[in-house]
Amino acid sequence: MSGFEGMLCSAAWAVDVPLPGTATRVTGWLCVEQPGAWGRDVIGDEVLGPEITAELAARTKAAQVRPTLIRRPGRSEFTGTRTVLIAGSRPTGSWCERFEITDLKQLLDLDLHLLNGPSPGIGAPVDDPLVLVCAHGKRDQCCALLGRPIAAGLAAEYPGQIWECSHTGGHRFAPAVVLLPSGLTYGRLDVAGAVRAVEAARRGAVSMTGLRGRSCYKPIEQAAELAVRERISAAADDLTVRLEPDTATSTGPAVDSADSTLAGAAVVTHRDGRRWRVTVHSVAFAPRQASCGAAPKPVTAVVADEIRPITSG
Repeated sequence: MSGFEGMLCSAAWAVDVPLPGTATRVTGWLCVEQPGAWGRDVIGDEVLGPEITAELAARTKAAQVRPTLIRRPGRSEFTGTRTVLIAGSRPTGSWCERFEITDLKQLLDLDLHLLNGPSPGIGAPVDDPLVLVCAHGKRDQCCALLGRPIAAGLAAEYPGQIWECSHTGGHRFAPAVVLLPSGLTYGRLDVAGAVRAVEAARRGAVSMTGLRGRSCYKPIEQAAELAVRERISAAADDLTVRLEPDTATSTGPAVDSADSTLAGAAVVTHRDGRRWRVTVHSVAFAPRQASCGAAPKPVTAVVADEIRPITSG
């Protein structure tokens, strides 16, 4: 027995599992407004209907784009017009665009491969950071229980910029928040912490409270970047990260199972020329459930253990 049975998954993981390196890797986003209840699957037949579900699922997978359902916090009447957000989360040059559709079939007119490149000019540019707060209760109760109050609190501060969203990968870190277009991913935030994250993003800065990583990077890169950010002051796009050759890595969250054994090093570079070599290793934690009601399983996390400045010459 691990001692975590019967707890909400977010409570079990908050006990001792660190956040860095846990952001789901996403570089292209397709966010589609879908008011009302959602099924367990993001684009299942129950929500978007059988006509486009299979085709849209195949296209988003082929283009390596994250399909996400969004809705406005609180109750609102659906007019038949849906907002669609597309975004590219990149180490530098992240972008977000917004447009509206009246028929879900219009989604099939999009070339989703464009979402992993520069801004394609499909919709109107979005300058202010947009906030996705996971509230996908059918996926995990923690998201609905903890996410919806965060979304409501933020919506009062930033009207039109806040969206409840479907599964982002990380309900065990609920409340789970993603900022677009940067891909900065947060967990275990209260309303005040979420406001600080948004305010920092509006200035081009990065709030470190609850930061899990940036979605354009792999787990070791995320952990390395956060380790450097803890030491220096740097704007959102000041740092870029590169894995060293032969680093063992994966594209998914670092804390999913005992199979997530990661170790290696990354080089973090500041735009002013400073560089750091950060070594990272995995640490095992007591088994616990990844979702509420699930059976406990072994857990690992990635931890930065050495940050060494690289001198020129």
